[in-house]
Amino acid sequence: MTEQQNLTDAANNDAVINEALGVIDGALAKMMRRDLVSTGEVADLLLDVRSLLTDVQLESAAPVEITEIEPVPSELG
Repeated sequence: MTEQQNLTDAANNDAVINEALGVIDGALAKMMRRDLVSTGEVADLLLDVRSLLTDVQLESAAPVEITEIEPVPSELG
C-alpha cells in the first residue's frame, strides 16, 4: 500500500515539476524577445514557480490537528 502511495506521490511531484518548468520556459521565451524586463515581472514568475512547488509539499504533508486555541491577551488594557 505504501509503495503504491509513494509511486502516486512521485507521479504528482513529476507533474508539478513539469508544470513549473513549463511556466519557466514560457516566461523565458517571452522575456528573451524583450530588451528590458521589470523586476515585478521577474518576481511574479518566481512567485508562480514557488507556489507550484510549495503546493506539492503542502499536499504531501500530514494534516495538522488543532486541539485548543488560547486567546491572546490585549496590550491595550
